[in-house]
Amino acid sequence: MSFRLRVLGLVMLVAVSATAATLWLVLRQASRQIDESGAAAASLDRVTAALTDYGRRHGTWEGVRDLVVRLGAQTGQRIHLVAESGWVLVDTDSENDPDRAVRALGTVVGYVNPRPTLDLSGAIADPPEVAAKELYRYRTGVRFAACLTRNGVEPIQTPGQFGVPEYDLTSAASTNPRLNRNCRDQATQSEQASTAALGDLSAACAVDDPSEPTDYCLAEAFNARIAEVAPEPARVILGVGDEGNPALVVGPLLAAAAGVAAVAIVATALLSHRVLRPIGILTAASQRLGRGDLTSRVPVKGNDEIAVLARSFNRMADSLQRGEERQRRLVADVAHELRTPLANLRGYLEALSDGVIDPDPELFASLHEEAVLQQRIVDDLQDLALAEAGSLAYHRTAVDLAELLETCRTAHRAGADAAGVTLEVSAEPVAVHADPDRLRQVVGNLITNALRATAQGGRVTLTLRREGDSAVVQVADTGSGIAPDALPYVFDRFWRADSARGRQTGGSGLGLSIVRQIVTDHGGVIRVASKLRVGTTFTITLPVRPA
Repeated sequence: MSFRLRVLGLVMLVAVSATAATLWLVLRQASRQIDESGAAAASLDRVTAALTDYGRRHGTWEGVRDLVVRLGAQTGQRIHLVAESGWVLVDTDSENDPDRAVRALGTVVGYVNPRPTLDLSGAIADPPEVAAKELYRYRTGVRFAACLTRNGVEPIQTPGQFGVPEYDLTSAASTNPRLNRNCRDQATQSEQASTAALGDLSAACAVDDPSEPTDYCLAEAFNARIAEVAPEPARVILGVGDEGNPALVVGPLLAAAAGVAAVAIVATALLSHRVLRPIGILTAASQRLGRGDLTSRVPVKGNDEIAVLARSFNRMADSLQRGEERQRRLVADVAHELRTPLANLRGYLEALSDGVIDPDPELFASLHEEAVLQQRIVDDLQDLALAEAGSLAYHRTAVDLAELLETCRTAHRAGADAAGVTLEVSAEPVAVHADPDRLRQVVGNLITNALRATAQGGRVTLTLRREGDSAVVQVADTGSGIAPDALPYVFDRFWRADSARGRQTGGSGLGLSIVRQIVTDHGGVIRVASKLRVGTTFTITLPVRPA
């Protein structure tokens, strides 16, 4: 099966599956929202408020069943009350009809917390003492209220001064004095054993000064000590899930789902044709390129990702073709440069071997000079290859360019004096982060070329200045200059301004190629400007060393 058919089949499967899943989710979610957006959500606040009030007033969840059943009848909702520990307190489904299967829980959830929070934020003379008294009073009162609730008597509870409710311990006196007395005695006796623990409330909250515990710590300690007597916080869940949902009109939804699926399939077919056709062209072109056809290119249309890929492929092919051409030119240039001198060396050596010529110091000096020149060509080629491959070693440091130019002038002054050329430097202090040896190689090469091109009585000037964040070095001469049509080839391998010059006078023809690569590796740029019979100026721009 072709890639196009597999992609089309896969996308169709995904589209159909996604459409079916979306339809199911829409139906399910819409039904759930209709159910949950009804009376359950509207009744949640009412139910949670009633349950919170019951828990605070009675100090226990005992007897809450009647209230929950009554609230369920009033709201028409299933109410499921469960403590934080997981103990189900009441469920109206089980209470109303024990034989009926319990339905799924709804999603409308509320939180019921009947426990009070101690508030000591006001100006209180002795917060630990107040906290201890409130703790004792609440624990006694909540035990008393729970005792009355178990015996069918409604306790009386009023808001307290510090956020802790107060229970009227005489509330049952008029109806059942004995019950009131028994419940009060039980609550009081149960809390008498906690008197020593009340002192721990202050000790546990002491910071640097034991007499000044923080209000927050006292409130936290208060909450921890009422946990065993106060009713446990609970969650209340209203409604039922996935049952009794209002019916929806399925026909329009099915029609919309079918339309979406059809559009997805058609769009996928068109997209696969649009994508796979240029991919096929690219594949064929890459195969031709792999077989050695470096002229292979692909047509480019549009600006989408495929067009970007096609342009990248064409640029890669252009680069490979240029590299192949450069490699061929390099091999031809090297063969051309080495053929004649090697032939000369071979001829002289054969003549010496055959006794045609007599060996003398002058002949050996000439042969040695020829060998040195060929060694220089090989060394330059090696440096250029390393530089272009990014493997040329650089030891960067802070370099004072003014000092470097003066050093180069001193090194070449003897040669300039011998040629009758004035060599001068005009520089301001500028520092860069670079390899000083490589920069001296660059400037020295440019000075050597300038001295060769300048006649006796001429001038070679080294200039240094700073322009913004760049250091600008110029090597200018008053020599013969370079023809305008030759300027684009100045930095090419084995190029010479005067093709009539030999290697002894014109160099290897690799120096400027090496210069450009070194400057580029330092993040700089080198440019050349020249006029025939006026002179040539090489300009090097390097980034200034960061402060």
